[in-house]
Formats: sequence, structure tokens, C-alpha cells
Amino acid sequence: MAIKLTQLSHGGGCGCKIAPAVLAQMLAKLPAASLYPQLLVGTETADDAAVYQINAEQAVVATTDFFMPIVDDPYDFGRIAATNAVSDIYAMGGTPIMALAIVGMPVNILPVEDIQQILAGGAAVAQAAGFPIAGGHSIDAPEPIYGLAVIGLVHPSRVKRNADAQAGDRLVLGKPLGVGILGTAMKKGLLDEAGYAELIATTTQLNQVGSTLASLPGVHALTDVTGFGLLGHLLEICRGSKLAATVQVDALPCLPAAVGFAQQGIGPGAIERNLASFGADVTFAAQVPVWQQRLMADAQTSGGLLVSCSEAALPAVLAAFHAAGFAAAAEIGRLAPGEPLVTATAGAG
Repeated sequence: MAIKLTQLSHGGGCGCKIAPAVLAQMLAKLPAASLYPQLLVGTETADDAAVYQINAEQAVVATTDFFMPIVDDPYDFGRIAATNAVSDIYAMGGTPIMALAIVGMPVNILPVEDIQQILAGGAAVAQAAGFPIAGGHSIDAPEPIYGLAVIGLVHPSRVKRNADAQAGDRLVLGKPLGVGILGTAMKKGLLDEAGYAELIATTTQLNQVGSTLASLPGVHALTDVTGFGLLGHLLEICRGSKLAATVQVDALPCLPAAVGFAQQGIGPGAIERNLASFGADVTFAAQVPVWQQRLMADAQTSGGLLVSCSEAALPAVLAAFHAAGFAAAAEIGRLAPGEPLVTATAGAG
């Protein structure tokens, strides 16, 4: 009988992020970034990656991400983990140049062939994105863990922080929501072949368009939607930029297979944890049903880019997404002066 990867993950394979308030306490006593003037982006604004300027034309972008399996197919797990890790480089407007693998495997339980397939999946994504996996580190671990530490380059003038959004900006989401919901349905044995195909297609779609978006005039801020869900990562933009956001729920792109499960209340425990963490800063209009509220807090693995851009830049942003194969990309809301809160509305249009 084949070993199911998700059954080896004691935490359910979600790789949930630490709540922002808890993380802030953990980081509170680190040296201030102001001690290092070349450090353009550090820990201050909960951004996607660190950025360090090395000369007038180049800055290094560095990130790391890893988690436990969210699917049972080893090759697919490797692909998803690698796609997710490199996304943070694209979310800063950068281009990846190299990665190191982070590998923890229960070598006495998991067949060597499965481990090889995980690594092969990650390598396939790196090859498709045009960068090598040049090394890494491996340990014998009680649960399977895989990810990458990725290094990229960006022009200092094109760095896109989540704290640089402007009042009046429009919000565009590049990928549909519902990854965590489909992952939970899969673990419950409810996801059919077509639904699984949706899950794999979205989680292995590289956010390479981020490099293009960063070059467009009027694009002010970028981030990718991952473990904190759409609401959590939008709140990071609001807090960093000191703005309020309004989201039109009817405009949100959703994975078709996820809608029915969401309406049944199926989803990962991360939804409740996310809402408990930042729900006080979100207001839902009475017309927004509970299932859509939960969808907005659904933890996304390898989710889409969230763009804050001027109204004038909106057509070019949507065109860039669509040209790059992100058919579901859509305008979902806007930013305005105000307290860093999110209001979700429904019924317009």
C-alpha cells in the first residue's frame, strides 16, 4: 500500500503561518534595519522578501519558504512547494537567479523514490522559471518538509513593497481563491479528478508576471496571497500604507470546484485562526454570506499576486495578467484614506 504524504504530516500538512501579532513579538528585539542603510526591505512591514541594494542598478532579493505536503503525489508536492517559494521574489518585482533546497524527510518511512520525485518536481519548476537549484541542506525529520531559499535580482527603483500603495489605487487579484478549501476536500476524500486538476493547475502556475507588473507605471505595491488569505495579506498592505480597503466580494475570482465545498462549510482550520487573528479589522456587509467570508480568509498555498495600482494603470495591469495566462485575474476593490481596515461589500453590479 502506497504511503500518503499528507498522512505523514502531524499538523495536517497546512504549514500554517504564525499569526502576525505573535510574529511581531518574536521579532521585536531584532536589530533595527536602520543600522543597515543598504537594506531596502527588512522585517518592518511584513513584506514578502528581504531586499539589499548592492549598487545603483542592482538589489538582491532573498526569501525562503517550505511546508509539509498538501497533496499525496510526491512530484506535485515538489512542484507546488517550489512555485510557492519563488513567488515571493516575483511579488517584490524581482527575477530569481538561484535557489537552495530545504529538505527534511522521514528517511526510514518514506521510500527514496518518493523523495526523489519531490526533488524532481521542485527542479522542474526551477527549470521552467529559468534558475538552478544550486545546492541546499537535508535532514532526517519526523515529517516530510520541502521548500526553497531563493535569491533574485531587481532594480532598486522597481522594488514593490506592500507599504507603498496609494489612496485611490485599484486592487487586482491574479489567481482565484479556494486552494485551502480544495486541499481540505481532498484530505476528506471528496475531491474528484477535475477538482484535483484545478488545485494543481493554480498552485503550480508561476507568478512570473510580477516582474512585468513592477515595470508598469502606476503599479505601487505588490504582494502574494498565501497563508493569511486574501484578507490577511490585504490588511498588510493597508497597515503598511496606512490606508483603508474596500473589497467587492461579487468580483472575487474563485476556483469553480471550491465554491460548492465552501458553501458546505468545508475548509482548513487556518480559516478560523486567520479570522480570530485579524477579524476585528474586517467588516462584512450584511449581504456577504458566511461562506464568502470564509473564502476570503482561506489560506492559499502558492496563491495569486495582489496588485495595488492607479486607476490609469488598471487596463495595463489586467492586460499583463491575461497575456501571461492568468485568465481569472480581476479588479476586486480599491484603497482610500482611512484607518487600516477592510470592508467587504456585495451586490454592486
